[in-house]
Amino acid sequence: MGNPSIDCLGCRLANNQEKSHMIFEDSFVTCLLDHKPFNEGHLLILPKAHIVEIDEFDTEHILAVMNAAKLMTKAVKTLFIPDGVTLSQNGGMFNELTHFHMHIVPRYKEECFGDFYTQIPEYAENDGVLAATAQKMRRVIQQMSL
Repeated sequence: MGNPSIDCLGCRLANNQEKSHMIFEDSFVTCLLDHKPFNEGHLLILPKAHIVEIDEFDTEHILAVMNAAKLMTKAVKTLFIPDGVTLSQNGGMFNELTHFHMHIVPRYKEECFGDFYTQIPEYAENDGVLAATAQKMRRVIQQMSL
């Protein structure tokens, strides 16, 4: 897998070299809140290695992403009680971060899937709100691990 790159924002976020609201990490991935969440609890999973596209993953790294996705989905369901959860990943020209990242978004019945791409998030960048959400999520994840 690619070594982390200082020129890559995704690498810097995944390796704690940029300010973020991290909620979980292991040897392979970092999970952090989206800075412009669609709903409270909208988070990203980023590999610590520099990986851009899903077809660049080896088995060990993709399993780490999916295990994190499972854990984060359970935490989101426990804390926010959504009607569903959307997992998405944008590749190619649609990957604005130029580093693989998977979105996990709590969703509610009044929302259309297209809203995720077209509406301005209700939860705009608010450091205090994001910090409080991150703290709640870390607490839930810790309780799930006991």
